[in-house]
Amino acid sequence: MAKPDLTLYLVLGSHNCRYHPPEEVAARALRGGITVLQLREKDSPRADVMALGRRLKELLKGSGVPLIVNDSPALAAAIGAEGVHLGVDDESAASARALLGPDAIVGVTAGTPEEVAAVDARVADYAGCGPFYASPSKADAGAALGAEGFAALRAHIPLPVVAIGGIAPGRAAAAIEAGAEGVAVVSAIAAARDPEAVARALKREVLQALGVRGRPSADT
Repeated sequence: MAKPDLTLYLVLGSHNCRYHPPEEVAARALRGGITVLQLREKDSPRADVMALGRRLKELLKGSGVPLIVNDSPALAAAIGAEGVHLGVDDESAASARALLGPDAIVGVTAGTPEEVAAVDARVADYAGCGPFYASPSKADAGAALGAEGFAALRAHIPLPVVAIGGIAPGRAAAAIEAGAEGVAVVSAIAAARDPEAVARALKREVLQALGVRGRPSADT
């Protein structure tokens, strides 16, 4: 199975982009050092999402940064993305793996004890856990876990974990210190006037925290 570098994981949707269109946000964030790009377009027509996904796939060509599609393994396959991220109401990780094959990246959500218990490390490659802080970009994300709540869940997740929810510069190191391998960011980058600068600052903060913890990322 794939082993994505979770250091700086951008979750991108057009509704989160304030100053620039999604492709420009992605291009600038790529220059700033993101290591994974997830396309999360929940309310757009499928044809529009597919077209955007293919443009992002072309943008990422040669960068080594994988494109992940939210929710739909079939859409990920149609776009030619490297993987899919599944929420608790989506199809199973095993079903996604069967469709996308052994080399695809399959991520799962694990933000409650019940979701953590359902994680199958034989099938999934990583888990997203949160919200670490209150999330401004997802109204149904639930109460913030905080460092202690995150660490308690992370201890029982048998996979690399990316922390999500309210992550911004100055707030990423706490997630790494609580056990995350990386951070997933939405609005802090997508809604920034300068996505590259924000991405660069976050990447530096995460790498420093990983180094202090003695578990450097693939970029160090």
